[in-house]
Amino acid sequence: MEREHRLKRLRFRAWHRGVKEADLLIGGFFDMHAERWDDAEIELFEALLEEQDVDIMAWAMGTAAVPARYEGTIMNALKTLNYVPISR
Repeated sequence: MEREHRLKRLRFRAWHRGVKEADLLIGGFFDMHAERWDDAEIELFEALLEEQDVDIMAWAMGTAAVPARYEGTIMNALKTLNYVPISR
């Protein structure tokens, strides 16, 4: 699959999780980081999207241990939480 098409599909999946909080966390993360990912990181993110939102959110917030298969640059960036838009 062409990279641009693959990223477009992933962006849709990242922003349409079914719960607003997950949309903001996962979609915001995708928007901030995806353009810099290599093929391996894209594959890892694709796999991550197959996980339950509550698990992804717990890993990002540090309330649950991250499975070894997701440890690395993507999860470290996800844990920073500096990509979630906060409106007042």
